Amino acid sequence: MHHKLTAALSALALAACATPADAPSAPAPVASYEATGWTAKTLPELAAALASGDVTSLQLTQAYLDRIAQVDEGGPRLQAILVVNPDALEQAKASDARRAAGQVSGALDGIPILFKDNIETLDPMPTTAGSLALIDNITGRDSPLVAGLRAEGAVILGKTNLSQWANFRSNASMSGWSSVGGQVRNPHMLDRNPCGSSSGTGAAVAASLAAGGVGTETNGSIICPSNVNGLVGFKPTVGLIPQEGIVPISPSQDTAGPMTKTVRGAAMMMNAMDAGETDYVAKLTPDALKGVRVGVLRSAQGSNPDVIERFNATLDVMTAQGAELVDIAAFDRPATFGPASLLVLEYEFKASLNAYLANAAPAVTARTLSGIIAFNEAHAGAELALFGQDIFTESDALGPLTDEAYLEALALVQSAARENGIDKLLADYDVSVLVAPSGPVAPRVDPVNGDVWPEWAGAGWVAAVAGYPHLTVPMGDVHGIPLGVSFMGGKNTDATILGFGYAYEQASQLRVSPHFLTNAEDRPEIAAAMIK
Repeated sequence: MHHKLTAALSALALAACATPADAPSAPAPVASYEATGWTAKTLPELAAALASGDVTSLQLTQAYLDRIAQVDEGGPRLQAILVVNPDALEQAKASDARRAAGQVSGALDGIPILFKDNIETLDPMPTTAGSLALIDNITGRDSPLVAGLRAEGAVILGKTNLSQWANFRSNASMSGWSSVGGQVRNPHMLDRNPCGSSSGTGAAVAASLAAGGVGTETNGSIICPSNVNGLVGFKPTVGLIPQEGIVPISPSQDTAGPMTKTVRGAAMMMNAMDAGETDYVAKLTPDALKGVRVGVLRSAQGSNPDVIERFNATLDVMTAQGAELVDIAAFDRPATFGPASLLVLEYEFKASLNAYLANAAPAVTARTLSGIIAFNEAHAGAELALFGQDIFTESDALGPLTDEAYLEALALVQSAARENGIDKLLADYDVSVLVAPSGPVAPRVDPVNGDVWPEWAGAGWVAAVAGYPHLTVPMGDVHGIPLGVSFMGGKNTDATILGFGYAYEQASQLRVSPHFLTNAEDRPEIAAAMIK
């Protein structure tokens, strides 16, 4: 079992009573951290190499395990991995045996995949949601999405760190921090926010610790870490991927989704995760944007000139591909949208978490949200060291989902995001997709003030609340910090949205690999101005 869980157990007991080579602070030359060989490849490239016999699953899985030891546990210490699967190498051997016998399970046979640690797998690993209260939550069952990937032969490599309780414990939280795993580091610039709550998955896949990863999103938790870590991230229509076996927040908004280096890799994972008949890979064509009317959410581009410059360059690429751009200056939402949206999540969190905990592993002692709150108070030195649990206490004070206050808030926010939001914009402007920056430039991690983000860019909230598909694709970087562009569409247009993103990706190719810089001063252009 991975050392972080052992360390977490020690913390529980106590609570109960890449850098340039010439920088003096660097633990080793940058070149020793940047991925090379098979681990640097994309998921589709690895699938092709496995099929051709150029590499075996055992060789590939061992290479990732070695890289996890080098980069996550040593070197820059990303703290992106909570536990590696002790059965991973045996699964890789079984994949190689199937391939040798001509009995390949699917396109992902032998591909190592990481899972956010709020997703259950039947492997001997706990599902903790980053909390010491669930350190013994070894359920021995696959969530349906894991079962789908396993059925295609994917190797279950391990579990990733996350913002504790998927970033839904406190309004003063820190993205990427959990009491089990500590603070996730962004491999592009180690002092930068990896964003929550699928931060560990984002950092791990960007750092080439696995071929692909699975995150979960309630509001931005796939898109934001994909944006700041330079990945493709896809949040499907809510309901396409069953949420059984995932520690919940909101049944009306929660969904899992793939996080990879390429759109094709995400589509390949969707084919396994979605039990339906859609072939997401077959929908990918490089001319998918030709003749398509694209709604440009100018009101969501923010004011950062670097973000706007990258976004405008991205729009130029789409125009060159034959897209017709339609500017959308602004759209309104009710004045009470924000408070109503939080109220919906708090109501649904209490109800869904209580239901999950009632069916957690027998060794878990806290069986309700009230029990989790009490656990945190009893182990405050570990659980409440950096911020409190105000969202927990607010949620626990609420009534059942039959309360009129909940029903009214749910109707308000869904109407604002659906028929008066995305659906209305698509219809009124006669466009097929909405695009905007996926987020702002990542700020520094701040354990004193919690998350301190600059003015927000992007409109992912509307797709999250609506439960509609949302894809982010890399559109370059600002001083080495990645940025992405969002593609959002109507309900169940998932394959079409992936197709639009694929066409843009093929024409732009703007994904940047991480260099494990310690901070911005490691960039030559910044050092020249800062260091005199």
